[in-house]
Amino acid sequence: MHNAGASQEICLCCRLGRVDYLQAWELQKKLAYLVAGGAPDTLLLLEHPPTYTLGRRRGESNMLVPRERLISLGAAVINSDRGGDITFHGPGQLIGYPVLNLDRMQIGPGNYLRSLEDTIVRALADVNVHAGRCDGYTGVWVGDEKIAAIGVKITAKWVTQHGFAINLNTDLDYFSHIIPCGIKDRGVTTLSRIVGHEVCPEEFVGHVAEAFGVVFNRKLVEVSGDELIS
Repeated sequence: MHNAGASQEICLCCRLGRVDYLQAWELQKKLAYLVAGGAPDTLLLLEHPPTYTLGRRRGESNMLVPRERLISLGAAVINSDRGGDITFHGPGQLIGYPVLNLDRMQIGPGNYLRSLEDTIVRALADVNVHAGRCDGYTGVWVGDEKIAAIGVKITAKWVTQHGFAINLNTDLDYFSHIIPCGIKDRGVTTLSRIVGHEVCPEEFVGHVAEAFGVVFNRKLVEVSGDELIS
């Protein structure tokens, strides 16, 4: 947690619903430019249609089927500029894209990644799920299975893009066509599988927003997509 005794700066929080990956990426780039210029930090919370993304490691070798086969499943396949390897984004996942000025917050990349993990661990604890880190890997785990993936970009102006993906009710079959994040010896899980019933995304997003505010010492102010874009 950061400067817990300091007064809280505002962070805009926008729930966007289902958004195409490239559209969300463009929005992040615009927001990063504004945040670098002094606009408030912003947290985007959303879901993507089925999309495989390859991070800067590219991870073509971690596709278990040809790219065309992934596309035939109705999924987009996109080369992204985030860190990390290949992963899947899709319905039933909660995606968080924080656009934060790390220079203003005075935290480095390593602490930022740990803070994202802490946010997700705290949100899961709110629903009585014990999660944690796994030595040598980024992300959040329940036992030996990954429940949340993290991949970020930090711009030359020290503003963050991309972020985290938490599996709530995700169809895990999509992960069977890849080696998620290039990790061969560990599995992937969902919150619904752990708790034994479908999870309400609208409810869980509240836990994530609250945890984010606590970990990053930010006062979250909800804005609509229209307000954000204007």
